[in-house]
Amino acid sequence: MSAEFDIERTLEGSRGRYVIRLEGEEADLTYSVASPQLVIADHTAVPDAFRGTGAGLALVERLVADARAEGFKIMPLCPFVNAQRRKHPEWADVFNA
Repeated sequence: MSAEFDIERTLEGSRGRYVIRLEGEEADLTYSVASPQLVIADHTAVPDAFRGTGAGLALVERLVADARAEGFKIMPLCPFVNAQRRKHPEWADVFNA
């Protein structure tokens, strides 16, 4: 697991977001709920203030943890999420790629 961050998860309709706030900056991972069984990871944005902190990885780890806990699969349309999926074969159980 990467560094510990306070990650907030919000969901409005079918659009969701994981966000880490640090010193007025936000790193986030957005997703769309396609069905109760499938979430599409759309985009990850990590400002320069977060570079090298592991914030991006922490966001993906939280998504993976939630997928396991809630029983949904992840479709990684976001290039960063897809790259992390390839680096972590132990996450294969939650990816629909």
